[in-house]
Order: sequence, then C-alpha cells, then structure tokens
Amino acid sequence: MNIIHFLEKGIISKDAKTTISIAKQLASEIPNDHTLALHGDLGTGKTTFVKGLAHKWGINEEITSPTFNIYTIYKGHRNLIHLDAYRLSNESEVENLFLEEFLLSPYCLVIEWPEKISSLLPRNTWHLYFSIQKDSSHFIKLEISN
Repeated sequence: MNIIHFLEKGIISKDAKTTISIAKQLASEIPNDHTLALHGDLGTGKTTFVKGLAHKWGINEEITSPTFNIYTIYKGHRNLIHLDAYRLSNESEVENLFLEEFLLSPYCLVIEWPEKISSLLPRNTWHLYFSIQKDSSHFIKLEISN
C-alpha cells in the first residue's frame, strides 16, 4: 500500500519530523501540474507539510507561511507555488495575483485556507485536512475528488 491509501484513512503525526516525512512520501505521488488544498486551523502543520514537499523536490530555501506575501514561488526539480488565501477578501483578488504566469510545468500549487477561494479550485484538487487531537498529535487526512 502506498502513502495515498494511508492518508485517505488518516494518519497521526506525533511531531514535525513525521509530518515532513509524510509529505515527502506524498510528493512522489502527486501528479505534475497539480493543486493541493490544505485545510486546517493555525498550528495544525500545514506549512510544516509544505516543507516536506519542498525538500523532496530539491528546494533548499526556507519555507515559511506566505501570509503577508500571499504567495511564494520555489524552484526545484518541481516548481512549488505556496499560496496563503487567508488575507484574500474575495475570489476576484486571485485574478490580480497573475498566478497563471508562474504555473510553469512541472508545478504544484499548494493553497492554505482554500475555503476562501473554493469555487476557483480545479475539479481534480486533492484536499488535505489537518487537525490537532486531544493528545496534541496531529491528524492528516486526504480526500481526492475527480
């Protein structure tokens, strides 16, 4: 069984190292030119997960949440566009970001706070849900829609 199967059932992560490891495993399974929507409150591990994707794709830059920049572009074996939609007040603001100019194949567009721009997400977006359990561990679950 591969990581997708386990994530569809949900995986518990006890620490950042485990979250990064899970992301690195998933990075090999994500199709080229794809979108990931990361759902979850602050502190649930979304940016830590993005660090794992970046590491797998040979990106050596420090990965931080792009809350104030709205998005950050990282180049490696695969381009990673990390978008934080939290500060967007409406979906029309996305058009002003000119994101399509940066979607150079192969890429992965990762969106934190995707509910802010839900109608703009591609149909084949993979949705990852992050939460904190009572014992402070983190729970990560993947939903793939077609």
